[in-house]
Amino acid sequence: MNSRTRLSLLAAVLVAACSTTSQVAYQASTLDALMRGDYDGEVTFRDLARRGDFGLGTFHRLDGEMVGFDGQFYQIRADGVARPVSPDTTTPFAMVLPFRPDREVRWDEEMTQEAFQARLDGLRRDKAAIMAIRVDGTFRYLKARSVPAQDKPYVPLPQVLETQPIFEFEEVEGTLVGFWCPPSVGGLNVPGYHFHFLTADRTAGGHVLDVRPGAVRIQVQETRDLHVHLPMAP
Repeated sequence: MNSRTRLSLLAAVLVAACSTTSQVAYQASTLDALMRGDYDGEVTFRDLARRGDFGLGTFHRLDGEMVGFDGQFYQIRADGVARPVSPDTTTPFAMVLPFRPDREVRWDEEMTQEAFQARLDGLRRDKAAIMAIRVDGTFRYLKARSVPAQDKPYVPLPQVLETQPIFEFEEVEGTLVGFWCPPSVGGLNVPGYHFHFLTADRTAGGHVLDVRPGAVRIQVQETRDLHVHLPMAP
């Protein structure tokens, strides 16, 4: 084998490695840790941005909901207002990936959340994979929530959610960012669908509780690779 052939093979291996790495989802901490009240941020958004340009999560002290796409991250606090996130801000729980969709469809009809999720099920090719989902367009109705910042001693997340602020939108344009995770991620993340929302003017949003889309564009990407940054021991 001559030197040119060796270099060509090396380049092919590097391209393959980079292609594989670009599909890895990254998660800061675990759902179990968040549920029990581990709200201290460990990972900065500067570090998170190196892992992906698309995702969702929360903030140090559970201070609101995070939504990120196109390389920009936003914080929706308990007042429902969206704000850009500083790179030095930290998160106790988030999931991101480099979003490189391989499928796109457009739907132009109003449907319930149940019907919407059933249609999304039809886009899934690998039932064992995580599916990243971006939905842009008009939403006939959307109900979202956020959570207020917590003080120590932290209480478990189910207790916080008993007083969560609720926001309702009608005929609103914006973007849903979400993931479908298989049952195998139980304890690490939320099995099933999990969406956060940001209005088109990037001023409001939250964690989605109910949604009825209208005319929308859906882009999806699947991966079986998940890198988890484990939390500190309690």
